[in-house]
Amino acid sequence: MAWRQHIPALAAAAAGIRQASDAWDAVSDSLCDRDGWPIDGSYDDGKVKRDAEAWKHVEVFLAHGPEVLAGVRTAASGADYVEGPVSEDLRQLRGIDTSLVRAGQIRHEWDQVLALMEGSQPGSRELYVSRVEEIRNAEGWHYADELSYQGPALARAGDYLAHRAETDPAPQTERAQVALARSASGNRGTPATSPPAPPASNPPSPRRSR
Repeated sequence: MAWRQHIPALAAAAAGIRQASDAWDAVSDSLCDRDGWPIDGSYDDGKVKRDAEAWKHVEVFLAHGPEVLAGVRTAASGADYVEGPVSEDLRQLRGIDTSLVRAGQIRHEWDQVLALMEGSQPGSRELYVSRVEEIRNAEGWHYADELSYQGPALARAGDYLAHRAETDPAPQTERAQVALARSASGNRGTPATSPPAPPASNPPSPRRSR
């Protein structure tokens, strides 16, 4: 269960994104006039700060999230998606793949931009890095916001399934015995039955994200 050691980092990263969002929501209205238009540059500065803080935690998800997600899906049975302590958390994870993939693509795209700048004009990278990071963070905010909700679900499911597997290895043993029995029966050409697909989750309720 090597992936279990990453769960606290993911839980802390999700909380960090949520804190950055809450801190911004607490002051954003005061930086606008009655019609909702920003009063001065403080509004843009506040969003830049929020996005930068959130992106730091997105990097944690990119570093540890895929390994934990793979471990959770390996350890979970079809019944876990239907009922049980983490059934709702497992269903909520259906969208986390998109969040992780798109955040990774955004990071890769802007890393390439910086590399091209350095290649075309050596030494110019530092002149543009702040602006590039600002744009990257702004593009990544949507996925940071998603991860702030999906991340706790991943952490809870991971903690539960890792603990269960460590204290009750019987389900894994039974699956191994079934696989051996199939092999011994001469059905080597028959593909193993896949676990039932998780039921589709209800679409998440709209969340305010400015």
